[in-house]
Amino acid sequence: MPPRQSSRLKKAIADTAANVSAPTNRTSKAKATKSKATEEDIKDESTAVIEEPKSSKKRKADKIEDEEEDQVEDEPVAEKPKAGKKLKTATKTKTEDLMALAKRTIIDTLKKSMYIGAHVSSAGGVHNSINNAAHIGANAFALFLKSQRKWANPPIAPEALGSFQSLSKQHKFEVHKHCLPHGSYLVNLAQAKEEKADQAYSSFLDDLKRCESLGIKLYNFHPGNTNGNSRSEAIGRIATQLNKAHKATSTVITVLENMAGQGNVIGCKFEDLRDIIELVEDKSRVGCHAFAAGYDLRAPEAFEDTMSKFNSIVGAEYLKAFHINDSKAPFDSHRDLHANIGTGFLGLRAFHNVMNHDAFQGMPMVLETPIDRKGPDGKTVEDKQIWADEIKLLESLIGMDPESDEFKALDKRLQAKGASERSKIQDQVDRKSVKDTKKAVLSARRKGKASAEEEDST
Repeated sequence: MPPRQSSRLKKAIADTAANVSAPTNRTSKAKATKSKATEEDIKDESTAVIEEPKSSKKRKADKIEDEEEDQVEDEPVAEKPKAGKKLKTATKTKTEDLMALAKRTIIDTLKKSMYIGAHVSSAGGVHNSINNAAHIGANAFALFLKSQRKWANPPIAPEALGSFQSLSKQHKFEVHKHCLPHGSYLVNLAQAKEEKADQAYSSFLDDLKRCESLGIKLYNFHPGNTNGNSRSEAIGRIATQLNKAHKATSTVITVLENMAGQGNVIGCKFEDLRDIIELVEDKSRVGCHAFAAGYDLRAPEAFEDTMSKFNSIVGAEYLKAFHINDSKAPFDSHRDLHANIGTGFLGLRAFHNVMNHDAFQGMPMVLETPIDRKGPDGKTVEDKQIWADEIKLLESLIGMDPESDEFKALDKRLQAKGASERSKIQDQVDRKSVKDTKKAVLSARRKGKASAEEEDST
């Protein structure tokens, strides 16, 4: 957030300092206790642990395509602690880590029912995602249901399963509507090789069953990659795997994510999503996520045109969820480089369009914006206050006049904040464009020369 803020935005994020909510009874008990935990204490603490900063190491995930730059965590499933063993709980975190960074907005107080959150950590067990979502003032959230760096994972521990359900009720999260787990980056349902296809399907089905055990209805995943094979055949394999998985489960809606890549990446066009859905037998069990590169959301007219295209090609009834982030890369560059809200090439007006579109009410909107910053020692740390502030920023756009001085000043400050990064990426894109043009010209000359030589020889 810029240092100078409008009166409306100040009010929207003032909860960060003035309305800090108290920690839960269990975390308060942990903070007050300095002696070694007894077995009974450990059992009590294990169900309400705020994410511990030290456990949030970031690692590069395996990529399905070169264009994507997603980072994930290795998030082990919670295990039942042994008697007498010290458990890393909130007793070792700083006081401020136990407090809410922003008070959750009561949806009924908004002009539109927009459920905004972020992809939070589930390190230590899926139940920790609930506290981590509440920690940033979220009304929706995403998580990984298991480690994204390996194929084989232990099942969700009964303690973590029970805690997820009880904490959902305690914090009044409607997980069946506003929780959007993200699938493994290892999984490619378009895989043609039988052994690898079976491995991908097993992992995919395992996630769907985890969703059902937790009461989660939406599951977001990357459709896959052709690996150079026929696009239509790859789409057919994805649909076949979905039909098989739907028959093996009963409630989860599989949400296809449209992608920023191109070439072998499935889902970079609305038509890909349409073609997969056409082959899915149970249409009530499939949906889509929005949006990817190549579709303009910036000006109101462009936004309406994009929505019209989506509705006619895919169908409005299939839109189930959103990932929210600005873009460091320019429009139609097919590069998935996430930027903070209002600082990238989309700009604040694109998000104003999204937040004020009636058809999007009630859907989970998950921030995928960067939260890394350099600490005083020069080391990179995660600052979740960024997410807390961005949630309030997006909520403040609901009903705001985009022609007002308030909106224009906010837009200008955020664009100035991201100017250097946009310039750097634009330069990269321009240089690549020049390089690609030269290659195309040389290739055309070679082909022309070869054709001429062939004609001479005859």
